[in-house]
Amino acid sequence: MANHKSSEKRIRQDEKKKVQNKYHARSSRSAVKTMRDIEEKTGATEMLPKVTSMLDKLAKKNIIHPNKAANLKSKLARQVNNAK
Repeated sequence: MANHKSSEKRIRQDEKKKVQNKYHARSSRSAVKTMRDIEEKTGATEMLPKVTSMLDKLAKKNIIHPNKAANLKSKLARQVNNAK
């Protein structure tokens, strides 16, 4: 267990951050899934900028790796362009 006040505070802060990061990562995964399920091009085109923005924010905050965000964005954009 922690012996210093500063380390106890760090543990509390880390726990808060962990909960927030988990929420944001989970909500973005849900958004990516719903995006993949959309078959109309108009709906997918509207949703693409929102999902892209979410992924960029996660990468900026180091919740996910920037390359993972780029790969997901690329795959989603390819899906939107190939949709009918």
